Amino acid sequence: MKKRSLLVALLVCVALCGEAWSFETFNVWSGLAPGESADAVAPTLELWLPAEKTSDTCMVVFPGGGYQMLAYDHEGDKIARFWNSKGIVTVVLKYRVPRRPGVPKHLAAWQDAQRTIRFVRAHAEEWGINPEKIGVMGFSAGGHLTLMTSTTSQTAAYEPTDELDKLPCHVNFAIPVYPAYVLEDGANGRNAGKGNNSTMVNDFAFDAKTPPMCLIHGDSDAYSPMNSVAVYHKLRTMDIPAELHIYATIPHGFGGNPTDNHVGDWLNRVYEWMKVIGY
Repeated sequence: MKKRSLLVALLVCVALCGEAWSFETFNVWSGLAPGESADAVAPTLELWLPAEKTSDTCMVVFPGGGYQMLAYDHEGDKIARFWNSKGIVTVVLKYRVPRRPGVPKHLAAWQDAQRTIRFVRAHAEEWGINPEKIGVMGFSAGGHLTLMTSTTSQTAAYEPTDELDKLPCHVNFAIPVYPAYVLEDGANGRNAGKGNNSTMVNDFAFDAKTPPMCLIHGDSDAYSPMNSVAVYHKLRTMDIPAELHIYATIPHGFGGNPTDNHVGDWLNRVYEWMKVIGY
């Protein structure tokens, strides 16, 4: 009995260790991040490689957390595991939080995101990905960051720091998931007027490199689904292909949490969309 218990404990340990070593961590910046001092927590990115790679696409994931913290447990590693199960190389960015005083709430995270796209593009051959098949997916504040990264890549978030910064930072597709802070009545929190009669914030450039998008939202979200509707409408005016899923009765923050209701299969809807547009 003792031997059997020891074997079970060993197998559990091996499984846990295997999970712990399922990704590799890199520093986003070669030195200090822009505007930071030596005692600041450095942003990092995690490279998750699938056991069986079946795609040359790379998915970059931005967890949410209000630009105050990172909701990594259900908007980070669980999402990476899903994309790995589809044979897709995945990068999870642990961008700088909390918000830096005296600058826009998203600036530090946006700088980290632009740098991360350049980092991924620089390692494309090594990781077996196509440098023009890089997508971003983000949740809540990370959805806002997804929009910053995908609509405003032709605007520099920081001054160049080294050779890596000569690479472009545009992405090829984007998946904002219940994005926050898109409309003026919720520019810094929940939508006061449910987003029904509000204009879009001026954070996003919607430049010439703005890519196709798949938007996901819950209809009962206090961070209004009209955030996603507004982005979808803007993309249509630009003739940029887009898909929009709004799930009835669903509130904020479902992410990668297990669920048996109709929103539970949302990641597969995104995967099907990616196949339709060639990723």
